[in-house]
Amino acid sequence: MLIEIILILLIILLPIIAQAKVKLSYKRYSKINNSKNLSGKEVARMILDRNGLNNVTVGKISGTLTDHYTPSRKNIDLSEEIYSGKSIAAVAVAAHECGHAIQDKEAYSFLKFRTNLVPLVNITSYISPILIAIGFGSQIAGIATLGIAFLFVALLFQLVTLPVEFNASTRGKKQLEELGLIEKSDKKGAKSVLKAAALTYVAGFLSTAFQIARFLIMSGIRKRD
Repeated sequence: MLIEIILILLIILLPIIAQAKVKLSYKRYSKINNSKNLSGKEVARMILDRNGLNNVTVGKISGTLTDHYTPSRKNIDLSEEIYSGKSIAAVAVAAHECGHAIQDKEAYSFLKFRTNLVPLVNITSYISPILIAIGFGSQIAGIATLGIAFLFVALLFQLVTLPVEFNASTRGKKQLEELGLIEKSDKKGAKSVLKAAALTYVAGFLSTAFQIARFLIMSGIRKRD
């Protein structure tokens, strides 16, 4: 079916395009030093301390763009290029992760909901593809339907992630400006990096939605047959 081919292409291409945009934006602004000559670690520490988050630690982690905040550990892990780097990209990413720490402090509802969903998503994400494969392979519709239902948990998680990530970027940019950690000339680059990163979450959500649509169409065809 044409619709199924289109869905498959969207499922594959959307994440690839989003990741390519992130890499291009990051690559561009990781080569340009920020006007204040501050490292990602320094920016993170300043933002955290100014917001009464002295208990949140800033550590280093391997990889590229592996930066994240862990609410349970009250810790921000920054990749090497962000932790030590003094580029516009470094301060933008560091500020974004601080945005998550501020969300945690203020008990931001979407962050709390997403954090509570993690254990359930870990289970359903593992089981879902197994059930779908068994269901379609054995012609047992009930098993496939259950697998598709589990995919909706992942979709919900990705939906809740969108406001969490966009809000963290907004908070991060606000901190950079209010604390005078970037100059006007740096703002365009910081915004570009954060916007590109946010698109990956939008692409992930749409990709999962299209995947669910494809499985539902397949399930409907099997029932008619």
